[in-house]
Amino acid sequence: MLRVVVLISGTGSNLRAFLEGCDSGSIPATVVAVGADVNAAGLEYASSRGIPTFVEPLNAGDDRAAWGDRLADAIAAHDPDLVILSGFMRLVPPAVVSRFSPMLLNTHPAYLPEFPGAHGVRDAFEAGVSETGASVIVVDNGVDTGPILAQRRVPILPTDTVESLHDRIKPVERELLAEVVRDIAARFTATTH
Repeated sequence: MLRVVVLISGTGSNLRAFLEGCDSGSIPATVVAVGADVNAAGLEYASSRGIPTFVEPLNAGDDRAAWGDRLADAIAAHDPDLVILSGFMRLVPPAVVSRFSPMLLNTHPAYLPEFPGAHGVRDAFEAGVSETGASVIVVDNGVDTGPILAQRRVPILPTDTVESLHDRIKPVERELLAEVVRDIAARFTATTH
């Protein structure tokens, strides 16, 4: 079982889906901690399941490098095999990338390299393209520029709104993440035995 730390910034809907996959055995992982940069609602859910949580805020005027060191230490305290950014709405600092990549993953609601950044769904919708997608990448020091591990196209329907499109992309992101984690777990098991 992979030891996973998940970083969130919101309600943790993707975290819930990931934990359900772990519970069912379809994802061979154990979430050993959930961290956030804000007092996110998803932390309460993790706590209710007995999962340790931590908050490492980046406050106005903070030194970003020092925040990166604190965040990296908070993650490392849980000895993860894998770190997943699941709706974590900040660029992780170089200290985090250098310490955990390539075992530092992010899901993105677009077919990268198309529509990187915080508003991938809205940007695809407003561009008037016929399809977008979902991607799982290794986090590097760019904005959604790391190696792509998995991705799938999602059509944009004539009846879509930004919200309905995002709602249709989320399950695809979750499926791709589960596939990637299963693949990593299989390789991890093969190299440790």
